[in-house]
Amino acid sequence: MMKRSVWMSSVLLLSGSVMTACSGGSTPAAGTAPNPTAEQARKQVTLTYIASQGWIKDAEMQLAKKFEQETGIRIDYQIVPADQYFNVLKTKLNSKEGPDLFGGQSGKSEIKLNYNVEKNAVDLSDQEWVKREDPLSVDQLTLNGKVYAQTIWDTGNSFVIAYNKKIFEKLGLSVPKTYEELKQASLKIKESGVTPIYEPVADGWHHVLWFAEPGPRYDEVTPNLYNDLNDNKKKFADDPTMLLALNQLREMYQLGFFGDNALSDTGSNTAAKLASGKFAMSLAAQSVVKDIVKANPELKEEDFGFFVIPLADNQFYYINPGGPSKFIYSGSKHIEEAKRYLAYLAKPENLQFMIDNDPTISNLNFSGLKDKYTAEQKKLFAAYPKRGTDIQDYVNYVNPQWMDIGKDMTAMFSNTMQPADILKNIDKRRANMAGVAKDPGWVK
Repeated sequence: MMKRSVWMSSVLLLSGSVMTACSGGSTPAAGTAPNPTAEQARKQVTLTYIASQGWIKDAEMQLAKKFEQETGIRIDYQIVPADQYFNVLKTKLNSKEGPDLFGGQSGKSEIKLNYNVEKNAVDLSDQEWVKREDPLSVDQLTLNGKVYAQTIWDTGNSFVIAYNKKIFEKLGLSVPKTYEELKQASLKIKESGVTPIYEPVADGWHHVLWFAEPGPRYDEVTPNLYNDLNDNKKKFADDPTMLLALNQLREMYQLGFFGDNALSDTGSNTAAKLASGKFAMSLAAQSVVKDIVKANPELKEEDFGFFVIPLADNQFYYINPGGPSKFIYSGSKHIEEAKRYLAYLAKPENLQFMIDNDPTISNLNFSGLKDKYTAEQKKLFAAYPKRGTDIQDYVNYVNPQWMDIGKDMTAMFSNTMQPADILKNIDKRRANMAGVAKDPGWVK
């Protein structure tokens, strides 16, 4: 999904080595690390790694710096704005000029259709870290029994609604468990002079989460819906619960719950908006609270709580076992060095380093690690014992069209498209992708 990347404070095209990104130069200060050995010097290479903005965290860059000091293998990160990334990547792959490593979202249809991994990526099935990675994450990167990438991500950090507990308490509001309760709470918040929800539609992908994350609820109302969609026995346009959720979301926009500037609002401002007290809620990664407190030291982390998206009366804690992943380009001249880098990142002590040194991460999708869930996150998990996989990570041919769905939903907000038409468009794009993939459910 185009979703799931943690907000960055800017959208800039960055291209440079990790040494520059981390320390301002390519040469470590004297005494900071030993020089590479003669053997390492003979093997010195630079691995180019292209990724979307928001996918590479500072902790990983610090590890890459240590990796270079230990091995002489340098990582040149090339970060591309999210709205341009997939076009840039596809151009490189189609021209057979791929980087040594490239980032991509996981998901079976995603890796098959968008990246054609059986042609463009290296089989990593025999790597030791595969056995320690969450099997659900590994499955999202597997085609015909072969594993094509590595996901290191806080897959349990689902996007949920972060809410200002002080505002709720002042107005006598409780956590909504149905759409109607969310609607009534938002009306009361708006009447108090506070905008109910900060929703950054301008990023193009974020507002799609409102529709996609409650997928387990759709599957609950219509049993076996996910599997029937994958087998082409049912269509999105025929599902009344999906249509209900889109109609509810449109109503929220029309009632002004997202404020006057939602179509131009961006995710980089989420923490600041919530910190200002002018907004009561936002759909965000749970780590957003740390950024809110940084933006307004008068607030405390415990001033914010969480609840799931209650569209269509959803009460599932939706889980996304996938996320931004690392692929080794099959045409790379440095495949073994790239494998070595992935193995380095997946060492237990380095995974723990990422958890301990990245405020946006509470846990990672590997066994044997110590999490740092907050008290509010633990309350969230306890409040929603029902769990299910979001729709884009279970139903084929959804994630690859994420940005297109976002455009359709923006048109819905602008009254140039109806909710039912969005579902029809999803079906059309799924059929086209399934045809390209020669999916037996579509190609008779």
